[in-house]
Amino acid sequence: MGPYLDAGHPKYVSLYGPNISIGRCATLRTTPAYPITLTVWTSSDREGRIDMGDYVLISPGTRILSSDHVTIGSNTMIAGEVYISDSDWHDVYDRTSEQDAHKPIVLEENVWLGYGVKVCKGVTIGKNSVIGAGSVVAKSIPANVIAAGNPARVVRELDPDRTIKKREDLYADPDALMAEMLKLERYFLRNNSLFSWLRALVAPSKTD
Repeated sequence: MGPYLDAGHPKYVSLYGPNISIGRCATLRTTPAYPITLTVWTSSDREGRIDMGDYVLISPGTRILSSDHVTIGSNTMIAGEVYISDSDWHDVYDRTSEQDAHKPIVLEENVWLGYGVKVCKGVTIGKNSVIGAGSVVAKSIPANVIAAGNPARVVRELDPDRTIKKREDLYADPDALMAEMLKLERYFLRNNSLFSWLRALVAPSKTD
């Protein structure tokens, strides 16, 4: 895991298995009801991998499972409750084994997955492309497009003359950004105290 990790509620980030890497300046957002789960499956003939680039955003409820290899490019944004799996986990006819029902997934740089997207095995999503909320990506999507639906299909191309501002632009000075975020958090928590917490437990008010 690279430097400048911003993990809200890190105890709700669950990592299972080896070969999980996350680049610098990653943002992981979780809640108790919607944890982030990264799972790598190890079998007798191979180990899965999950490799993320820099400046990746992962939102609450996201699950990424790998029996083969999941690659997530830098600046990728993953909205809440996204499911990414490079395996079907069971063969259609032999449901006691995976057989060959696995293929690597590649999300190229600066991809944006909307809320509740599902990405299936063998898929590549091209650079800068956006996948609409609730879509099921069963086949590869080219770069610089917006795709949506079940199965996801290209609905529009991005304007090649417009500049796309990336998450890395937020981190031109990561130390200054982290200091500003800490300052903001202290401001929001300025009225918190042990006494106010105890009072809210015993006699909560409308503003608690």
